[in-house]
Amino acid sequence: MTARRIDGRECARQVRADIARRVAALGERGIRLALGTLLVGDDVGSHKYVAGKQRDCAQVGIRSIARTLPVTATQEEILEQVDALNADPDCTGYIVQLPLPRGIDEQAVISHIDPAKDADGLSPASLGRLVLDVSGGSGAPLPCTPRGILHLLRWAGIDPAHKHVVVIGRGITAGRPLGLLLTRRDVNATVSLCHTGTPDLAQITRQADILISAAGKAHLVTPDMVRPGAVLVDVGVSRGPVDPATGKTHIEGDIDPACRDKASAYTPNPGGVGPMTRAMLLLNLVEAAERQACSPTRGW
Repeated sequence: MTARRIDGRECARQVRADIARRVAALGERGIRLALGTLLVGDDVGSHKYVAGKQRDCAQVGIRSIARTLPVTATQEEILEQVDALNADPDCTGYIVQLPLPRGIDEQAVISHIDPAKDADGLSPASLGRLVLDVSGGSGAPLPCTPRGILHLLRWAGIDPAHKHVVVIGRGITAGRPLGLLLTRRDVNATVSLCHTGTPDLAQITRQADILISAAGKAHLVTPDMVRPGAVLVDVGVSRGPVDPATGKTHIEGDIDPACRDKASAYTPNPGGVGPMTRAMLLLNLVEAAERQACSPTRGW
C-alpha cells in the first residue's frame, strides 16, 4: 500500500493567503490587527514555534507584540504581563506559549487571560463553550491544534463523519479538546480518547479509521498498532540532541514512519499539523476582528 502524504505546509499556505485578503479588507476599514505572544523560559521548541508565528504574522499583514520573560520569572511577573496584554488596546488577541517553566501554575495563568483576547482557544471560557457547543457555530475561538487537524483532514478530502477516530493524548492543547470538536454534530465522528496509561493501547488503536497521536512520545505508535488503510495524524513532537554537524535538533513524531506502509494517508512530522496550528491561530484572530467589526460590543 502506498500511503498519500498530506502536506500541512501547503494547506497552511492556502489558509494564510485567504487570511491576508481578509486582513487587507479590515485594513481598508481602518482596523489593524496585532497578535501578542508571551514566551517564558528557554524551551527551544517554544522559541522556534513563537518565531514561526511571528513570521506568519508578517506574511499576512498582522503586527506582532512580543513579550518575553526569563526562566526565573515568578508567577506574579507572568501574571503582570498577562494583565498588560489584556489591557493593551492595540493587541487584538494573544497567546501564552506553553509549556511554562516548572513551578508555574499554568492553569492559573491561562485562567487569567481575558476571554475576549484568547487567540489560542484555551481559556476556561473558550473550552467551556466548546464543551457546551454540541452543534457547532458558537463563535468561540477553537483550540488551534484540533481545529488545524480537522481543517487538514477535510482539505485532504478525508471526512471524519461516521468514522472511528482514536486519539492518543489528554493534554489541553490537543487531546482533550480534540475529542470534543470531533464529536460535535457538524463533524459527527465517533471518538475513543486514550493516553499512555491506557491498558492494551494497541487493541484500541487497531480499530481506528483515523488514528491521531498527540502524546509527545517518540515512535509510540508502531506498525502492529495500525489498522490497514487507516489515516495517520502525527501531532506529538519529541526533540533529540543537537547534531553538531548541522546545528539542528532532530525531531521525532509519535508515529513510527514504518506505520506508513499500512496506512492510506498520513501527515508528516514536521510539516503536517504544526503549520496548521499556526495558521489556525491567525484564523482565530482575524475571525475575532471581523466579528468585532460587525458588532463592536461583542467579543469572541
